[in-house]
Amino acid sequence: MSIDINSDVGEGAATDARLIPLISSANIACGGHAGDDASMAQTVRLAIEYGVGVGAHPSFPDRGGFGRRVMRISSAALRESLVAQMLNLQTVAGRFGVTVQHVKAHGALYNAAVHNPELCAVIAGAVRAVNPGMIVVALAGSMAETFERMGLRVAREAFIDREYTSRGTLVPRDQRNALLTDPHEAAFRAVRFARDGKVIAVDGTELSVQVDTLCIHSDTPGAALFARAARRALNEADIEIVPMNSIV
Repeated sequence: MSIDINSDVGEGAATDARLIPLISSANIACGGHAGDDASMAQTVRLAIEYGVGVGAHPSFPDRGGFGRRVMRISSAALRESLVAQMLNLQTVAGRFGVTVQHVKAHGALYNAAVHNPELCAVIAGAVRAVNPGMIVVALAGSMAETFERMGLRVAREAFIDREYTSRGTLVPRDQRNALLTDPHEAAFRAVRFARDGKVIAVDGTELSVQVDTLCIHSDTPGAALFARAARRALNEADIEIVPMNSIV
């Protein structure tokens, strides 16, 4: 049994150096909401040092809002921006002989795509334009199924530092109970996701979730503690932690 642990990095958080050694796939900001050539190169170097898979983390072109605002932008303009962001990382990673294994949309783009097949289609079009073989990271459930129907490689994602609604979506960040605060609870959740495909929503509903990759946000308070606790619990449960291209 194996699972991937991913995190959004290269965004300017001070946790990257502590977090990257504890994950297996890195979603690297590539210019849309954060990141530039220097930060991408630094993050790719860290990924190489610790054997971590490299992925692109594109967003709405919204550096001012850190990609957390839904933008009014045409599908063509958004696709062009996503392609440019992914190519930026591909160029930087290529200097180190590294292949970009996956893409995961950031922030508002990811959340808006969860129930929006048209937006998923824009993301899919950008992926095909850059590298049709790249893995697309998508929330386990309807979003992942949408990308699968489009013929893409998909890593079904779950979050061990966020609470779930009874619909299988994340509790919005602006709600009081959106974030987990206890690393031990996050570690327990990681094992349940990986071994049993289960999670308890905030209203007590037990959800069934097929998962390939577990996310820990780099800006979650104590992110490295969460990652360390999750790794320990997964190892104790005999669940191997590997980059997502070894699973999908």
